[in-house]
Amino acid sequence: MDFLQVSGRNILVMGVANRKSVAYHSAKVLAAAGANVIFSVRSEQRREAVQKLFPDAPCFLCDVEDQAQIDRLRDEVTELIASSDDDDGVLHGIVHSIAFADYSAGWLPFHETPRPAFLQAIDLSCYSLIAVSNAFRELLDKEHGSVVTISISTTRMAAENYGYMAPVKAALDSSICFLAKAFSKFSTIRFNAVCPGPLKSSASAGIPGYVDSYLYAEEATLRKKAVQTGEVADTVAFLLSPRSSGINSQGIVIDAGMSTNFFDADLVNRGN
Repeated sequence: MDFLQVSGRNILVMGVANRKSVAYHSAKVLAAAGANVIFSVRSEQRREAVQKLFPDAPCFLCDVEDQAQIDRLRDEVTELIASSDDDDGVLHGIVHSIAFADYSAGWLPFHETPRPAFLQAIDLSCYSLIAVSNAFRELLDKEHGSVVTISISTTRMAAENYGYMAPVKAALDSSICFLAKAFSKFSTIRFNAVCPGPLKSSASAGIPGYVDSYLYAEEATLRKKAVQTGEVADTVAFLLSPRSSGINSQGIVIDAGMSTNFFDADLVNRGN
């Protein structure tokens, strides 16, 4: 039974880094469900990696800091779909799994956040979703289209080592609402975010002190087991599916109950 109903649907997945990334796991779930997965990555090195992981899937280059490259990607995907056997001739969904933070200056208190680093993080991690959505608005399926981005479980917890990326993700979360509202004027395209707790991913590896935070978060979950990237990918696939048609402008938290368990007796007693 094709429960997800994504078979034959054209899905653009942006941001595959390696086998640990959310984008990779999402693409794997979608491909297994019969979707036509199209990839976009930032560099030739990433494209070579994707082609090894998904030899039969098309993969395009796009640096989302450059609007011209976003527009070129749109044109390339449009041409690809037009030349395929797809009767709809549309893009049914986008997975936006793009985020970047420059921690090269080391850990700094939030009030010392370098302006260039903050603005670049906003551009790559948040504005890129707006730019991509706008560029693809005519190609996206007006009736059943779905755009999913990757956020974090909470932007209200001031984890010192995560620093300015929490406000950046807060901007991303807000953008979901405004994109959904704006697109509702001419379509029923949905915009949602998947918001996982700490994951073992290549993106998290660059965060100072991340391992300690990850291990603490794992102990704070109700099941005492950290969220798995595959669990996030399953939710991404669901949000791209017509099965989630009633979900729009939402952030779906996947944290294994962590947010309800900070006063777990074992954790409290351990601090005494």
